[in-house]
Amino acid sequence: MPGIVVFGRRWGIASDDLVFPGAFELFIRVLWWIGTMILFTYHKGHFDCNGRGVLHSYVVGLLVVLALIILSLCAIVYVSAQGTITNPGPRRSIPALVYLRALLYIPELVWACLGAVWVSDDSRGCDPATVGAVIAAVVASWIILLFTVLGVVFVFDPLGNPRPQAAAMEPLGVRDMESNEGTQFLSTARSLAVKVWESRLRLLCCCLPQDESHRAAFSSIAQLFSGFFSDTDLVPSDIAAGLALLHQEQDKMEQSRDPDLVVDHSPSSPIGENLETELQKAAHCMQFAAAAYGWPMYIYSNLLTGPCKLSRDCCRSRAAEYDIVGGDHLGCHFSSILHSTGLQYRDFIYVSFHNQIYEIPFFVALDHKREAVLVAVRGTLSLKDVLTDLSAECENLPIEGVSGACYAHKGICQAASYIYKKLVNDGILNQAFSIAPEYKLVITGHSLGAGTASLLAILLRNSFPTLQCYSFSPPGGLLSKALADYSKDFVVSVVLGKDLVPRLSIPNMEDLKRRILKIVSNCSKPKYRILLQGCWYELFGGDPDDGPTEMDDRREEELSQPLLGEESLMIRHSSSYQSLASDDSPAHKAAHLPLFLPGRILHVTEDGPSRRSCFSKVRYRADWSNEMAFRSILISPRMLADHMPDAVLRALNSLTSERPFSLCPSSLNNSQHNTI
Repeated sequence: MPGIVVFGRRWGIASDDLVFPGAFELFIRVLWWIGTMILFTYHKGHFDCNGRGVLHSYVVGLLVVLALIILSLCAIVYVSAQGTITNPGPRRSIPALVYLRALLYIPELVWACLGAVWVSDDSRGCDPATVGAVIAAVVASWIILLFTVLGVVFVFDPLGNPRPQAAAMEPLGVRDMESNEGTQFLSTARSLAVKVWESRLRLLCCCLPQDESHRAAFSSIAQLFSGFFSDTDLVPSDIAAGLALLHQEQDKMEQSRDPDLVVDHSPSSPIGENLETELQKAAHCMQFAAAAYGWPMYIYSNLLTGPCKLSRDCCRSRAAEYDIVGGDHLGCHFSSILHSTGLQYRDFIYVSFHNQIYEIPFFVALDHKREAVLVAVRGTLSLKDVLTDLSAECENLPIEGVSGACYAHKGICQAASYIYKKLVNDGILNQAFSIAPEYKLVITGHSLGAGTASLLAILLRNSFPTLQCYSFSPPGGLLSKALADYSKDFVVSVVLGKDLVPRLSIPNMEDLKRRILKIVSNCSKPKYRILLQGCWYELFGGDPDDGPTEMDDRREEELSQPLLGEESLMIRHSSSYQSLASDDSPAHKAAHLPLFLPGRILHVTEDGPSRRSCFSKVRYRADWSNEMAFRSILISPRMLADHMPDAVLRALNSLTSERPFSLCPSSLNNSQHNTI
C-alpha cells in the first residue's frame, strides 16, 4: 500500500509485494546460471559440433544475461523488503528497478530465439546432453516469459489510470470536492468502477443467461462492490497481512479475557425453557436443512457409501409418484433426500430444484416423528445463489403488527417472497394440512436457506401463529432491529463457533476494513515478515505476536485521511474515515442500515482448550446469546469450516447424544464462548 505506479498507471500490487515472487525467480535463475556455468566449464568453452560459434555465443551471452537478471532481482528483493506497509519511502527506487528488470526481458527473448534457431538448424553432431541443456534453457525462457505475461494480466487494475493533472499544492480532497472538474471526474470514476465490476461479474458468471434479471443483479452488486472498495488503495496482500495481525490480536484478547457470565436461558423465553429440548429439535431439523442440498452434500458426507447408493437410483425410470419433484431430471437430488431424511416418497408434498436468481430450491414434507409439515430451503450451491447472496442492499418488508422500521436483505427477501407465493398461491400448504390438519408448520434451512426460511416464517406468521423456524448459520445482514425482535417468538438461530456468515454484513465489513487499516498503520514490521509469521501461526500455533495492535493510539491522525496511492482515482466518504465530506444520498444511507440475525440465537462452541492434538476428543457446549455478540467479524482458520452444514449437524448430534467427536481439521481452532 499504495499500489505501485509504473508504466503510467497504478497496478494491483504494492512495492513490497515483490519479495516472494522475486525470491522465487532468483532461486530459479541462480540454479539456471550454475547449470549453464557447469556446461560451459565442462566443455572448457570449446564446443566440438556444427554451429559451435553460435552455441558459444549463446552460452556466454546467456551467462551474462542471467547474471544481470540475478543482480536486478537481488536489488528488487532487498529494496522491496524495506519499510512498512504504510511507509513506502524506503522503496521509492522500486519503479526504476522494475523498469530495469523489464528491459532485461528483451535480451532474454533474443537469446531464447537464438537458442531455438541453433537447436533446429545447427545442433547436428553435438553431444546429446549439450543439446538437451540448450533445449531446457530455451523452454525455461519461454515459460518464464509466459508466466510474466500472465502475472501482468493478473495484477492489471482497470481503474489504475493516473488522475488528471491539477493544481499540485491544493489540499487533497478540496481540489476535487469543490471544483466542477473534480466533481465531474469523481462521477466519471465512480461510473467506471461500477462498469468494471459489472464486467467482472459477467465474466465470472458467463455461463448464466444474460437476461434482464441477471443484468439488474449485476448492476446492483457492482454498485455495492465499487462503493466498498473505492476509498482505499488496499492491495490483496495488505488485506492478508491485516487479517493475520487481527487474528493474533483477537487471540491475545481472548487469552486475557476474564471468565464471562453465561446466559443460561433464552433472553426472550421463560427461565424454565428447556435448552435440551431446543437442541433436540434443532438437531432433528438440521438433518432436513442439510438434505435440501441434494446429492452433492450426501456424497460429501458419505464418500465411501454415497456413490454406490445413489448410482442405483439415478437415471432410473421415474415412477408416477415422483411427479411431485421438479427440476431434478436424473432423480439424484430426490434420492439423496430420501436417504438423508429416512422419509418415504409418499411423505413429500412438493419438491422443487428449480434454481434461478432470487428463486432457490425447497421441499415440503410430512415429518411424522415431530408431527409437522416441514418446509426445508436449500442454501447456496450455485452461482445464481451467490448472486442472490450478494444482492445485499436493503428492501422494505412491512409486516402487519410490527412497529418500527421493517426492512431486510433484498436478495433473500425476494427469495422468500418466491417461496411464499408457491406455498400459498399454489395451494401447497393447503394440500399438506388437508392430509395432516393437526400438524404444525416448521420451516428450516442452512446459510442462504436459513435467511430465506426466517423471512418466510415472518411472512407466514400471521396465517400460522404456531409455526416454528430453525435457522442454521443464517447471514448476519438479514433483518432490521424491529423484525429481528419480532422473530424472537418463533425463530431459533443456531451458530457454530466462529462461523463467518452470521457475522457478515455491510456494517461489519466496513468495521473490518477500518480495523485492517488501523492495525497495518500501527504495525512497524515489513509485510513479508507479517505474512511469514502469520502463516506459521496458522499452521503451527504458538504465542500471538506481541506487536502494536489496532487498539494503540499511535498514528491515529493518519487514519483521518484515506490511504490512497499517489495516483489516486477516487475520494469518497466511508465510515472508515472521519475527515472526508459526507455522502447524504439515500442510497448511501440505505447501504449501511444495520441488519441483525433473526430470532433467539443459540451459539454452539467447542468446550475445552483452545488448541489440542489432532485426534483429541471434541466436546461442545451451547449457550443462549444475542445479536450484538455477532457485530464483529472474528478471524480464525475455522471461520469457513464452522459454516459447513455437516459440521453444524455433527456438533448438534454431539450435544444431543453426549458423545464427543474427533474433529481433526479443527485442531487449529481457538474456541470462544459468546456470552453476555
